[in-house]
Amino acid sequence: MQIRWLLPLVGLAFAFACARPPAPTARPSATSAPQSSPTPVATLAAISPSPSPRATTSQPTPMPTAWPWPLTLPTDLHERTQWRVIAQVNQPTSIVGWPGDPERLIILERAGRARLWERGQLATEPFLDLTDRVGSSQPEQGLLGFAFHPNFAENGVFFVNYTDLEGNTVVARFTLDQPDARVADPETETRILYVEQPYGNHNGGHLAFGPDGYLYIGLGDGGAAGDPEDRAQNPHELLGKMLRIDVDHGEPYAIPPDNPYADGQGGRPEIWALGLRNPWRYAFDPLTGALYIADVGQNLWEEVNYWPADAPPGPNFGWDYYEGMHPFEDTPPPGLTLIFPVVEYGHDMGCSVTGGEVYRGRALPELQGVYLYGDFCSGRIWGLIQTPAGEWKSQVLWETQHLISTFGRDANGEVYLADYGTGAILRLEPRE
Repeated sequence: MQIRWLLPLVGLAFAFACARPPAPTARPSATSAPQSSPTPVATLAAISPSPSPRATTSQPTPMPTAWPWPLTLPTDLHERTQWRVIAQVNQPTSIVGWPGDPERLIILERAGRARLWERGQLATEPFLDLTDRVGSSQPEQGLLGFAFHPNFAENGVFFVNYTDLEGNTVVARFTLDQPDARVADPETETRILYVEQPYGNHNGGHLAFGPDGYLYIGLGDGGAAGDPEDRAQNPHELLGKMLRIDVDHGEPYAIPPDNPYADGQGGRPEIWALGLRNPWRYAFDPLTGALYIADVGQNLWEEVNYWPADAPPGPNFGWDYYEGMHPFEDTPPPGLTLIFPVVEYGHDMGCSVTGGEVYRGRALPELQGVYLYGDFCSGRIWGLIQTPAGEWKSQVLWETQHLISTFGRDANGEVYLADYGTGAILRLEPRE
């Protein structure tokens, strides 16, 4: 396979940085989930219909009675499917389905434009143009995240995440005059969160609403390499965390009552999870409400983390004590519970994980419930499932030559990916 990430056009390689390497370790198979870890790992319980005792006041996502994953992963998808180009943009960073309309997508361009794709055509005029306020001088900066409000059809509200001209993170709210409008007014911006960034990389940038109705904001550890200021494990810093806020109450937001530091004692109240290096795309399973987080590794290991919908807030995913399942630096203090990834792969298989989506579409029923994720450098795309016995299985489903910067899902659950190098937006379909 052609190693296209070596081409000069790729200065990006999201969060792919050089640093002092940890002690070398033996590598497990890159296509199977690890079965053990050097320290105790929280057991991932089977999907249960009972809500967590710390559940929020919002209604939980109904849990399925049937097993939500297939029992095996298909082996011949490369023969029976295709990733078909549907649009061409410039340096795509995110693909978001329009609520209730599977024929409309929002596609972000790093320079600061949100493009509208509708019924097979890419609109000439941007849906939202923020190029006057988005800073993208560094490869991992730019317009990075977009999320529609759960009640978008009624209120026309959506949110974006971008780095400003000084390189700092901005999460902002916008409102359409009419929810069905094709162009948004940049002057409706209201900034709801501002986070200073000490370096030009590891900005995270993704946004997603969870089944609890709260907005989840992924932030990297601030950049450089090796988390030099130990921000990911510092509960008084927002960097290196997954934040969760209530955008429907408070000014500019309220704190969910079960956030681990909701009372402001011991940490920032916005924090929902700790110990992330650079969460480059995460996704909620629309059926189970479970969360998958792809966290970009330092220089040896890429990882995918999983958190069930009925598990309590406050997981610590281990960075920078661990890179994947391998010690990186320092020793965790006694009594600290770390959550290890359900799958990892070494840099012999790629260099920078790109989190994907749980397939819940109709075109490929054999993929129902499979979490798809890829690698920016190698173009490989894996499928990940959990068996009824609790074992995680992952295998390569497609070998591509795409520089996979993001995945996306439309209102029908069909899955898309973006090639950062060519700008192509591709949809997964049965081969004709």
